[in-house]
Amino acid sequence: MQADRQALQRGLGERHMRLMALGSAIGVGLFLGSANAIKLAGPGILLSYVIGGAAIFIIMRALGEMAVHHPVAGSFSRYAQDYLGPLAGYLTGWNYWFMWLVTCIAEITAVGIYMGVWFPDVPQWIWALAALAAMGAVNLVAVRAYGEFEFWFAMIKVVTIVAMILGGGCMIVFGLGNHGVATGISNLWTHGGFFPHGAQGVLMALQMVMFAYLGVEMIGLTAGEAANPARTIPAAINSMFWRILIFYVGALFVILSIYPWDELGTRGSPFVMTFERLGIRSAAGLINFVVLTAALSSCNGGLYSTGRMLYNLAQQGQAPRAFAHTSRRGVPARAIALSIAALLIGVLLNYLVPAKVFVWVTSIATFGAIWTWAVVLVAQMQFRRRLGEAERARLTFRTPFYPYASWLALAFLVLVVGLMAYFPDTRVALVVGPLWLVLLAVLYRVLGLAAGMPEGQPSKATAEHS
Repeated sequence: MQADRQALQRGLGERHMRLMALGSAIGVGLFLGSANAIKLAGPGILLSYVIGGAAIFIIMRALGEMAVHHPVAGSFSRYAQDYLGPLAGYLTGWNYWFMWLVTCIAEITAVGIYMGVWFPDVPQWIWALAALAAMGAVNLVAVRAYGEFEFWFAMIKVVTIVAMILGGGCMIVFGLGNHGVATGISNLWTHGGFFPHGAQGVLMALQMVMFAYLGVEMIGLTAGEAANPARTIPAAINSMFWRILIFYVGALFVILSIYPWDELGTRGSPFVMTFERLGIRSAAGLINFVVLTAALSSCNGGLYSTGRMLYNLAQQGQAPRAFAHTSRRGVPARAIALSIAALLIGVLLNYLVPAKVFVWVTSIATFGAIWTWAVVLVAQMQFRRRLGEAERARLTFRTPFYPYASWLALAFLVLVVGLMAYFPDTRVALVVGPLWLVLLAVLYRVLGLAAGMPEGQPSKATAEHS
């Protein structure tokens, strides 16, 4: 096989990376309202988002440190392979592949629901298939096509949030849309206080807040295709924390200032409510369009992630070698095609299997995200231990307050797992998730994948780069 048919192309520029880093952290949940999390913490949910955002920032800095030093397509799966051993790389890669597969099934199903608002007579499965076909075509063309779509999908979300923050701010200060009467921010403390359920409420909301951040690690997968990873990855990661604070915390600050926290979730999306009060009569249709693009963005990113992860697993000898092949434009077309085929089956199963079964499957995805973040932190610690003094001195992108920050972030993830165990709805993830990993480990041994590279031995690519 020719070398040029096995390499990805660096077609993602700095503007793609910046918007992708931001867009991956802003999902459908924010626009439809974080009502469930707000019920647990009240206005204190703002602190939950700040704490969760700080933990994510440390995780992303740890990932960025390795990605700048060794920019590869497999990202955390490759780093787990190189610094924790082949089994860790295998579990992380396949777990992440399946996590995004399940997420994509949910997102393309959501597309059908959102389109049903405008076209109620068209069956949902038609829109789901159309979304899959469209995003599949984008991913198969070239990585730059994926980057362009993600750029504009993210831009739509950003513009909408900025418009809501500015409009809501004018309502708070000048009374715009409220007959000239400034609403002020007293709603933040007049309905039971800023922490109506105390510190316990803030902690209980953390597990839901962290789910909102799922997907931020995707920026690591772009390292193998970034035009200038040494510059674009640090820029994207460094700006992520502040932009998350502005868009998540800023939007929720405005919403919680205008509306009593205990009334949210009873009158529809607060975004729709705010735009309607500002005189935008088509607010419901506007927000439906935004969440539609958010769902398409997630599907687009999911196909990108599953394709690159499968490509990396094939390179590591942990998936059929055929998936390490790329098209003339540097796209892992076979890996993406398999993900599309799996999603076709998934859409069918989504309509056929009982809803409870589907909840069980999605719980694997939830557990998979926590596993991925934890692996990033542990791999980064091992990565640091393997570097000599001279190599550590040459690191251009470092995790702040290492190793204390990394240990704190790891402890935080343990706390989130404990909170998941506390709630019956998420407790199942701590049963199904580990069982899924055990099944993968059994397959690893049965298929003889353990007979490859010795445990903990860096790959040839890593050794050459170092």
